[in-house]
Amino acid sequence: MVLKCIAIDDEPLALRLINEYVSRFPALQMVNTFEDAITGAEFLKNNPIDLLFVDINMPDITGIDLVRSLEVKPMVIFTTAYKNFAYEGFELEALDYILKPIDLKRFTKAVEKVIDYHKYKNKPAADETDESLYVYSEYRMVKIDTATIEYIESMEDYIKIHITNAKTILTLMPMKKVLEKLPSTKFQRIHRSYIVPVSKIRSIQNRKVQLTNIELPISETYNDFARNWSKQK
Repeated sequence: MVLKCIAIDDEPLALRLINEYVSRFPALQMVNTFEDAITGAEFLKNNPIDLLFVDINMPDITGIDLVRSLEVKPMVIFTTAYKNFAYEGFELEALDYILKPIDLKRFTKAVEKVIDYHKYKNKPAADETDESLYVYSEYRMVKIDTATIEYIESMEDYIKIHITNAKTILTLMPMKKVLEKLPSTKFQRIHRSYIVPVSKIRSIQNRKVQLTNIELPISETYNDFARNWSKQK
């Protein structure tokens, strides 16, 4: 696996640094670099790539507008000296957001995320052995080990993913979509507001599921799950 990359930045020094960092990763191949966004955008229209490093604050067109204009979007890492563009990066589902000056350690973390996410997106459809879930939270793509999920709670347009001994993760995603991303044999929806890991169910009684640290209701729509779980026991 080699991911083809380009970098767009109006600062030549930043481009050289990104190019030098990319050369340290066998999984990445820098195809081209551009000092202006318009030329870079033209290249992207005719040349499919896997990963785009793009500065946000450029004089001719912003990196945000460039990515928004693309019909086919590659994986994106934004680079910028400004923190105030984070929400726009989240809106465009950027994999990461690196502040300048770019540190090698921080760059490495972003690239590792890209490689992991590429493998995740390209796994066979029937593969349920993968133990990871990727969601956008706090303006970045976050990797979650599914074994650490205690339960998932709907909060209107958002969901809260409750994690064992860690901070709860809030992400903009419907329940149906997150359920599709989870292994169907390991997670079940029990209510319009709750998804639970089957392995962490301690008991089911009076249309309530007892998990390790919380009791959650089962709605009438999902009564079949309760009956099937009881039979398996």
